[in-house]
Amino acid sequence: MDVALLSRIQFAWTVSFHIIFPTMTIGLAVLIALWEGLWLKTRDPRYLQLAKFWIKPFAITFGSGVVTGIVLSYEFGTNFSEFSHLVGPVLGPLMTYEVLTAFFLEAGFLGIMLFGWQRVGEKLHFFATVVVAIGTVISAFWILAANSWMQTPAGYEFVNGQYIPADWFKVIFNPSFPYRLAHMLLATFLTASFLVAGISAWYLLKGRDQEFAKRGLSTALWVVLFLAPLQAWVGDEHGLNVKEHQPIKLAAMEGIWPATESHAGLRLFAWPDEEAETNHFEVEVPYLASLILTHSFDGELQGLKSVPPEDRPPVKPVFFSFRVMVGLGLLMVVMAFWANWRRRGGKLWEDRFTLRVLTWMTPAGLVATLAGWYVVEIGRQPWLVNGLVRTEQVVSDLPVERVALSLGLFVVTYLLLSWAFLHFYRKLIRKGPPDMAKLEKQLIGMEAPGYALNWVRELKREGF
Repeated sequence: MDVALLSRIQFAWTVSFHIIFPTMTIGLAVLIALWEGLWLKTRDPRYLQLAKFWIKPFAITFGSGVVTGIVLSYEFGTNFSEFSHLVGPVLGPLMTYEVLTAFFLEAGFLGIMLFGWQRVGEKLHFFATVVVAIGTVISAFWILAANSWMQTPAGYEFVNGQYIPADWFKVIFNPSFPYRLAHMLLATFLTASFLVAGISAWYLLKGRDQEFAKRGLSTALWVVLFLAPLQAWVGDEHGLNVKEHQPIKLAAMEGIWPATESHAGLRLFAWPDEEAETNHFEVEVPYLASLILTHSFDGELQGLKSVPPEDRPPVKPVFFSFRVMVGLGLLMVVMAFWANWRRRGGKLWEDRFTLRVLTWMTPAGLVATLAGWYVVEIGRQPWLVNGLVRTEQVVSDLPVERVALSLGLFVVTYLLLSWAFLHFYRKLIRKGPPDMAKLEKQLIGMEAPGYALNWVRELKREGF
């Protein structure tokens, strides 16, 4: 292996770990804010129980996301040093805006959200929770703006060997940004919803914390019912955008080899052969790819052979990752309608088969997001900035053995981090939600403006 390939593997390894954490935290932050808001409106303590339970997994995930995210910034400088020089004037400010607007916002109110339950008033606590949720969405906004610019660069000019911004509006709102942001945010909400649904279904199967689990599962299924079909529509619109701006990536996603292909069928399965430039074992639905992507049965699509082999992305990982993402997305839509239909009249609570399927689908959103991320990032190769900067141009001149050593250290470190994360997550899930009697006692304190007043009330109740 050469330095370029080892550096790419290292970045893929670290970013694959990092992306699962913000994907979970954005969706969980919004759900926690929703439950806390419902509690304030209805005064139903079950909603507060849900918010107080899921805030701990959220905190662990948020912390893991911060730690793994810092590493990525350094890798640009160590493994792809020329990349920072070439596009730093464009991407540097975008990453800085993310820190200034989102990270400081989250960091400023996260302490109140985590530790302020009995120290501040309930409305101020809800405000802090909402601000943290908004901060996670703003963070996604800037990260997706930077990533989308690398996919569909716009608003730049090339001056003195560097790409510099000429129009910030076009840089941020580049052609693929709206589709990519909507697709990613919906993915985070679906990921968190299936996480909550799966854990709630597990509680129901185990016969514990039944009312808590039913309320959590109901909330998650309502979210999934609206967002899973919406994600399918946004994904289709995103595909049309890819066809217009990155046709070779689309050709790899669909496994289309001829330079152009009309009446293109939708390949449900195939084994792409990059040396022979063809597919084996194809199973396809005739005309369907042309119909979906051009809205015409005889619509013409650009294929992989329209560009030299050195300008094509690795076909197999893009082709199969795309099918994993789409397959899980369709399964989410089916489960959204089926589970909600079974929920009518309470049949779902006793339907052990559906509850087991929901439990198995706990990581479905994460797997689909990872698969989609591979489609996006591997499908952009051999370009780091599409059409402008090739990956091989910007790899740092480092000894192979040094990059191999750092890759090995990252593999070991991240496996240990994963073990620790899953260990504490499992402990929290097994411990279960806070006891209702204890929670109702704490509610008295939450009406007070601060911890001290709550302490005085406790003393009075005990006769002092």
